[in-house]
Amino acid sequence: MPTLVGVPFTQRSEATRTSILTAARTLLAERGFEATTIRAVAARAGIDPSMVMRYYGSKDGLFRASVELDLRLDLVPREPLDGVGAALARHFLSRWEGDLADEAITLLLRSAGTTPMAAEQLRTIFDEQVAGFVGGVIPGDRAEAVHRAGLVSTQLLGLALTRYVLELPPVVAMDAGTVVASVGPVLQHHLTGAVAEPTPVR
Repeated sequence: MPTLVGVPFTQRSEATRTSILTAARTLLAERGFEATTIRAVAARAGIDPSMVMRYYGSKDGLFRASVELDLRLDLVPREPLDGVGAALARHFLSRWEGDLADEAITLLLRSAGTTPMAAEQLRTIFDEQVAGFVGGVIPGDRAEAVHRAGLVSTQLLGLALTRYVLELPPVVAMDAGTVVASVGPVLQHHLTGAVAEPTPVR
């Protein structure tokens, strides 16, 4: 680990946080949540385990910090309205494999099936970010925005699962332009097209 002697305290603190999160994300991706320990993260980061606890409080706190995610949907152009689907698809790809790529996205998706906290984090992102974005794109009430956001999420999460987690060959082989041309119109329909009204589950 690089020496931090002579570096101001606030910079040392931030560097320590970064090294802990980097180590945690690496181990979580390699071993999963259950097999990743505070001691292992500390060893990978080159610090004492007490430092991990000092910054994140617990293993759960460390995991939540490791998968904290802002989709940056504020960067998606909302005009023209009939181009939002393609713009969203293009932005989504940039968050996974472009300039805005973030390993926390892959880690969160891989963990959601086995770690309740990861699944809860995905639901929070859906409620606070995706539904919020859809509500800002189309006129209508909250219920309609949530319904449409759910449909949008089926496409985005399905694409992420098949392209980045399962790595299905035909999906991985598509270049970004093909993905946008294929998925964009579907997203556009879910955003602005006629969709079936949700039926309450009894």
